[in-house]
Amino acid sequence: MNVSELTLLVLRLGFLLVLWLFIFGIVYALRSDLFGQRVRKLETDAAPAPAPAPAAFPTNPAPAYVAPVAPAMARTPAADLPTEAIASSHTPSAPSAPSRANTQNSTRLVITSGPKAGTEFPLGSDSITIGRSSDSSLVIRDDYTSTHHARLMLWNGEWMIQDLDSTNGTFLNGVRVAVPTPVPLNTPVKIGATSFELRR
Repeated sequence: MNVSELTLLVLRLGFLLVLWLFIFGIVYALRSDLFGQRVRKLETDAAPAPAPAPAAFPTNPAPAYVAPVAPAMARTPAADLPTEAIASSHTPSAPSAPSRANTQNSTRLVITSGPKAGTEFPLGSDSITIGRSSDSSLVIRDDYTSTHHARLMLWNGEWMIQDLDSTNGTFLNGVRVAVPTPVPLNTPVKIGATSFELRR
């Protein structure tokens, strides 16, 4: 075997050695990622630390402190209190909501603001359509009223306001109406620049 063949053999063996080292490195890295590193066991012959001794209690403990009880306040009879004190002790009751308009308690529609303010319409049993169209029961001609804006109708004897998909909406007591809603007595309904109420 000449020198060139020996050199080639050494190079081959060196390459194989480097290749195997590379493979072992990959296997070791995969093993560490999959199973984690080994945890060294603690020495079993180490004696456990002794538990701390309980604190010594005094033979004659001090008596526990008892808070004094405040005497109950004597109640003053209502007859001895001034009238202002008696009145302030009673909370005022919440105001009752206005009753809903129906065929029994409402007889007219009164326009309170807008071009037709002061006008009254009698209420019957038929629905009242409101809008800019000439075939509406109540014609309101302004830039904020739709052609067919809203409808006032009876449902189980009660008056309901329904918005007919108008552009600017129908408002009952300042709240926009999305579904048919009962109308309370003397409560403003606003359509465009016109407001009206149902009254007795």
